[in-house]
Amino acid sequence: MPRHPALSPRITTIPAGVFSTVAHRIAALKRAHPDITIYPLHIGDTWREPPAGCRLQDLVDQPAGIHRYGPPLGQPTLIQAIADRRGVDPRRIMVSVGATGGLSSALGALLEPGDQVMLLAPYWPLIRGIVQTRGGMAVDVPFFATPPGAEPLPESVEDRLAPWLTKRTVALYLNSPNNPTGRVLTRAELDAVARFARRHDLWLLADEVYEDFAWARPHVPLASVDPDRTIAAHSFSKAYGMAGNRVGFVIGPEDLRVMAQLRKVHMHASYSAPVGPQICAERVLRQGGDWLVSASAAYRQAGEVAAAALGLPPPEGGTFLFVDVSSRLDERGMQGFQEDAIDRHLLVAPGSSCGRHYASCVRICFTSAPPEQMAAGVEVLAGMLR
Repeated sequence: MPRHPALSPRITTIPAGVFSTVAHRIAALKRAHPDITIYPLHIGDTWREPPAGCRLQDLVDQPAGIHRYGPPLGQPTLIQAIADRRGVDPRRIMVSVGATGGLSSALGALLEPGDQVMLLAPYWPLIRGIVQTRGGMAVDVPFFATPPGAEPLPESVEDRLAPWLTKRTVALYLNSPNNPTGRVLTRAELDAVARFARRHDLWLLADEVYEDFAWARPHVPLASVDPDRTIAAHSFSKAYGMAGNRVGFVIGPEDLRVMAQLRKVHMHASYSAPVGPQICAERVLRQGGDWLVSASAAYRQAGEVAAAALGLPPPEGGTFLFVDVSSRLDERGMQGFQEDAIDRHLLVAPGSSCGRHYASCVRICFTSAPPEQMAAGVEVLAGMLR
């Protein structure tokens, strides 16, 4: 129970530099060498602009009012467009401030202080901190095989998960296509996870923001396996290059009492997603099909180029590779490796941000820069590993 000048230990223990501990050195490098090329492979973003007609600068024809508050649940026309695309009841949908805001709202509705959430690791770096900000305890569960290519068999799922289960466990977080390993889970594997959740009365949080980029096999929505306990988060950031717009959405179970509680949390945390970006999101759902097809092809090619340069199998989906650099760590550990990388103008994310068991890995995003720049950055990393 902190008193002035103390602050909450629950918050102060969250790392400040999730994606890189040396990124602050970029500004100094740029000041000293304005013309240098930086290889920012540490952030999950895209070099592509959204489809023409679906960008913020395309809103000049909109009537006055887009700068006012929008409905807390989301623009009705966007909600209907999502419902039409997904074939679900619009009442099960809530537009959020990115998928980040949607997952935060879901955890706010599910957790009491001290409740535990099993995070199937390695995982998206921000989810651990989101659990903590909502008063929960994040439990890292090694699940996705590293290096990629070794597949967890459905019959081994119970053995993988059961040792981490406690009486305080209330939910399980699952990200497929996986950030950072690029793994796309099969229906059989998802069935096994869902059986575990049913056996132990757990909620399922499905992070499906990379659902449009699955190449080795089709993406299987977790809600199609267990619709009654799944809350799924989706995003326009990854699918359509709109990360800066901060618009995502969540789809809940048919039991609408669940969404009623999520909406309370969302409204008190951020009130509503910005109106202008929601208009762009609605447009892109109706007009952006060709863009999405071309983006998927370009991302797949970029992933194959990056994987080949690093001697890894191509990613099954998503926009990341997870690289074991243990053979090149010295007494300085990962901090030293990142410092050596930034000296070569390369930024990578430490694997520990994706789970406590991955301190000898780094995560790279192969869509965060144009293909030639990305490939040059990957060659820098490959050279360091050689």
